[in-house]
Amino acid sequence: MNCEELLKQYNAYPGVWDEMCDSGNIRSHYQAVADAVKQVEVALLHQKDKIAGELFMNQGITFTVYSENTGIERIFPFDIIPRIITGTEWDNIEKGIQQRLKALNLFLKDIYNEQQILKDKIVPAELIASCPYYTREVFGIKVPYDIYIHISGIDLIRGEDGKFYVLEDNLRTPSGVSYMLENREVTKRIFPEMLANNKVRMVSNYPLHLHEILLSLAPQQISNPTVVLLTPGIYNSAYYEHTFLARQMGIALVEGRDLVVDNHKVYMKTTYGLQQVHVIYRRVDDEFLDPLVFRPDSALGVSGLVSAYRKGNVAIINAMGNGVADDKAVYAYVPNMIKYYLNEEPILQNVPTYQLKDQEAKQHVFSNIHNMVIKRTNESGGYGMLMGNKASEKEIDNFKNAVEKDPRSFIAQPIIKLSTVPCFINGKLEARHVDLRPYALCGPSGVKIVPGGLTRVALKKGSLVVNSSQGGGSKDTWIVD
Repeated sequence: MNCEELLKQYNAYPGVWDEMCDSGNIRSHYQAVADAVKQVEVALLHQKDKIAGELFMNQGITFTVYSENTGIERIFPFDIIPRIITGTEWDNIEKGIQQRLKALNLFLKDIYNEQQILKDKIVPAELIASCPYYTREVFGIKVPYDIYIHISGIDLIRGEDGKFYVLEDNLRTPSGVSYMLENREVTKRIFPEMLANNKVRMVSNYPLHLHEILLSLAPQQISNPTVVLLTPGIYNSAYYEHTFLARQMGIALVEGRDLVVDNHKVYMKTTYGLQQVHVIYRRVDDEFLDPLVFRPDSALGVSGLVSAYRKGNVAIINAMGNGVADDKAVYAYVPNMIKYYLNEEPILQNVPTYQLKDQEAKQHVFSNIHNMVIKRTNESGGYGMLMGNKASEKEIDNFKNAVEKDPRSFIAQPIIKLSTVPCFINGKLEARHVDLRPYALCGPSGVKIVPGGLTRVALKKGSLVVNSSQGGGSKDTWIVD
């Protein structure tokens, strides 16, 4: 059987924006791929699916599920049918992310220095004061070029109206970019002609752009600065990505024990003696970075790192203290920040968000809880979340009690039915919900975004939770003109 039959049997979910089909008709930007797939035998698609799985296995492309006691290393599930976004849509996404990051950088500079936005009551001062990731220890530190967010992954969803919305900002140590790059490499192997014929925009130069930005942020204008990637080590869920990026950029992958601070300068231990380090791309959270300033029991960080940072002898990428800007309660104020700092209307809208400290908002959420998702403001990975339409009465009561005790730590949003795309599952083409995480790089010359990103797929039928830790997978994202 060829795949024409599979395409005919494809059913989009009712009331959901399907990215390939509109009322049963293939959308124009998917047509070329649909035509190519029609020519393929289903047996060949199975074979390509198997090859993709083997490529991921051989490359060791894994992630870690901490909540399971059985073998925690998992191959990242990959769906072979690409997700396609038009160049016009992408250009709007790109402008929206650039605008958002500009405002968020200004916000971080402001709240760690003048705090004008708090004095003008655009953002409530108590919201910042109560944020666990507002890092007072870095107040007043001058960061190179006033850039705090060098690397970000902004999560977008497409709603039932077909528009893209920002779901959350990942501004600390965003992960997943290695999967975006590896997904493309696997697609090159299994669909080389289809990729070339569709003139898909390129993502492979991400490590090159990242390396250029890291070099440009060195504190002293030296011709050959030393850049390292600081990892928490092999037990971290994103360790594969740390090794991948260090290898791609040709920089040293180090752990805290490989670095030492002397006279407010950071050095790497090498077989030739100590070598000064000028830029640290850190994948270690703030609280573990320096046991003299943050958690004294941390074995992952470097004693004295904050003093070297404060003196301007080392650049830390991303800046310390960024967590305050991706707190889910602060997220609700980003449109206000854009208007305040840039005097512009937001290009990309937020998902409507309810602050549960507000009595009226809380009552509205509790009355409509079966249509709401409640999230802890500082959890990630799909944890600390209640999907009102799937939760038991007991789970709902537990969440309500937790909200009553500590309303600051929760926000609520209406459940949005994410758009769907076709996936090759058990020999059929089936609709599954997706989100999109484009990766933006911010340096002295502006914001660069590679055209694509990580499309995460909720592989369970009907599920809206796309996180790999919750059974999600990913697919290659094509931006086509």
